Amino acid sequence: MRFQTLVFSLVFLVFFTCKNEKTTSSSTSSSLGEIIEIKYAEGFSISDYGTYKILEVNNPWPEANQVFRYALVNDKNNFSSEEDFDAVVQVPIKNLIVTSTTHIPSLEMLNEQNKLIGFPNLDFISSEKTRNRINANQITEIGNNESINTENVIALQPDVMIGFAVSGNNKTYTNLERAGIPVVYNGDWTEQSPLGKAEWIKFFGAFFDKTDEATKIFKDIENNYLDIKTMASKATKKPTVLSGAMWKDIWYLPQGNSWAAAFINDANAEYLWKTSEGTGSIALNIETVIEKAHHAEFWIGPGQFSSYDQMIEASKAYTQFEAFKSKQVYSFSTLKGETGGVIYYELAPNRPDLVLKDLVKILHPNLLPDYELYFFRALE
Repeated sequence: MRFQTLVFSLVFLVFFTCKNEKTTSSSTSSSLGEIIEIKYAEGFSISDYGTYKILEVNNPWPEANQVFRYALVNDKNNFSSEEDFDAVVQVPIKNLIVTSTTHIPSLEMLNEQNKLIGFPNLDFISSEKTRNRINANQITEIGNNESINTENVIALQPDVMIGFAVSGNNKTYTNLERAGIPVVYNGDWTEQSPLGKAEWIKFFGAFFDKTDEATKIFKDIENNYLDIKTMASKATKKPTVLSGAMWKDIWYLPQGNSWAAAFINDANAEYLWKTSEGTGSIALNIETVIEKAHHAEFWIGPGQFSSYDQMIEASKAYTQFEAFKSKQVYSFSTLKGETGGVIYYELAPNRPDLVLKDLVKILHPNLLPDYELYFFRALE
């Protein structure tokens, strides 16, 4: 699945990007339809015209220069419009294919997981509910995102395929569209705030006529996140934090505007590279990292390492950090599903409140004395 592949190829940098919150007017009615409130997400909008909705996706991959417009209609046979759409989809849909494990939690939270009929590389799915359907042969393997089996997709005849792309040159999607399969891009992975990623549940809600349900689910996640952030702000000490790890002698760590930095900041801690500009990762030599971070109190997200022995075997330089010496290194990579998929990659973008709660527990344990970590584990 692309989240695992993408994160691993970025060399252990699992935290993506973060921007300032975007505020849109709440469900504003106008002659152009009712604008569904999108508070944090930058990559999509929904306008409700009663018998149909217009879904716009404007950033399905980095630096995309095209806005994709989709009509979600109650009666496809009687729908007509002078506007051009990249796809017209009848809703509520009866079935669909998705292409990222990050889409699975949204389907499950909306109680629509039974509509999923195809997925690329089934082994990456960790959710027990969806794995039960896989084991019952109710979901078809369609290859992988780099080489989707178009014959399998066409045979399934999904009402819609929710696509993931790193650029606009995806010939597979073009071929599927020519075969009459509606393809709708999802850009949740390009969002640059924790709550922005989670708000894409509203994108999925539109396909099932469950906008109200999706809005309520997101509101609960938002409230939880903001409550935890407020709790963390009451801590009197801001511990220092290091992140990332080395790959081929180069240390990759999150930049100051990244998803990692947003979480650490909201957990009321001092990320040592918080002033760096950018939303991706920084590539540094080990000497630079040791000089700045050898006294860091915590080390969050040390790549794919799950034990101190693994780290020592990879590089004895890791032993020079105080967080290593004091056993304050925490990883998410040890929590895996039945077939080896890392649960964090699947669920964390949809549940930033759980990520933040974990970090507050790690960084300010006295604030959550009875809470047990969900994603993160101390290295063994």
